[in-house]
Amino acid sequence: MSSWLSAKAPLFFKELLLPEAVRTNIARTSLQANPPHLLLSGPSGSGKTATWRLMARQVLGSTWKARTHILQARDLSRSAGAMAKFEEFLRPEGSGSEDTLAGRTSLDAFDHTFSSTAADTPPPAGAECNHTAGQRAAVSRLIVIEDADYLGTIRQSYLRRMMEVSSGSARFIFTAHTPSRIIEALRSRTQHIRLPKIDRSLIEERLMQIVHEEKLSPVRGIVGDIAHVSSGNVRKAIFMMELLAHRNLLDDRKNLQNLLAATSLREVQHILEEALRNRVHDWRWEKEGNKNRRVLKGAMGVLDQVMSEHNLEPEDIVEQLHLLLTEGRLHLPEDMLSEILVALSACDVALHRSMQGRIELERFLFQVSDIGKRMNAAKAS
Repeated sequence: MSSWLSAKAPLFFKELLLPEAVRTNIARTSLQANPPHLLLSGPSGSGKTATWRLMARQVLGSTWKARTHILQARDLSRSAGAMAKFEEFLRPEGSGSEDTLAGRTSLDAFDHTFSSTAADTPPPAGAECNHTAGQRAAVSRLIVIEDADYLGTIRQSYLRRMMEVSSGSARFIFTAHTPSRIIEALRSRTQHIRLPKIDRSLIEERLMQIVHEEKLSPVRGIVGDIAHVSSGNVRKAIFMMELLAHRNLLDDRKNLQNLLAATSLREVQHILEEALRNRVHDWRWEKEGNKNRRVLKGAMGVLDQVMSEHNLEPEDIVEQLHLLLTEGRLHLPEDMLSEILVALSACDVALHRSMQGRIELERFLFQVSDIGKRMNAAKAS
């Protein structure tokens, strides 16, 4: 059985949980005879992936899946051989070949009914595009780079040259959480569509629609609770609803609290608290069998444990720290909170320029330690 995230995905532009003006802009762009390269930006769960999938279906027709090529840039971030993998994706015949993915045309471009892998979903705008009846379509394929803000400047510059030279019959779609990390040379060649944080009431309406479709009987108030804790992330809201429904836990609002407690990274709060107590490095001896072993504790010890156990990237830690500082229950003085957030923002910027994410997080934790010592000393005096 497929997940609700795919089974309940929107099929039409009007089903996107976005302001009407944004939906109209998306539909109008998809219906153009010669659509532009696109940059879709917005917070997590705002519908970036759902939007480009609908646009691909509308632009390329029912064979869109066979002619849409997707690269997750976050998977390339600081991985071994990242540039080689990137070039392999864009130049399937090898780095020395003049043949590029963007420069290729497809037999499907001549006839949308050519492929035997046609999708059974309807056109999102309500009707198929029919700009070039009897002629070759203006766009033969789409190249989607998800989380393009993780590409880095070198790979973005590589893309810029390819877009200029060999993208006559192909279009690029970039998604990004932070569009400012996309170089100006790429942004200037795309149409930028910003997707806002989804309103809580719209998420609640969508969840109630799922309740009726699945014939569920949730306790009063729990749907609103899910919409509230999702913080504008519709993907998170639907996932939590599905998880609780499949385990028959929608009959008590406390079950949602238990779910959040079980899935939240409490260790992240422990990391920050240890740093504020000036325990960034806290080496201790522990007995392991017949030997004593020196073990790293403190903030860095917890950090290493969290990243290893949960398979997290440094950017994930920064995101969790930001959520803790802005939406958590830390009772920090305003001036201390402000300084920590400034240090965290500097760490976030540095992570995208460094190959050593752990070192940048360590630098941030020492800054937090200094803030804690200085603020506490000022308070004591």
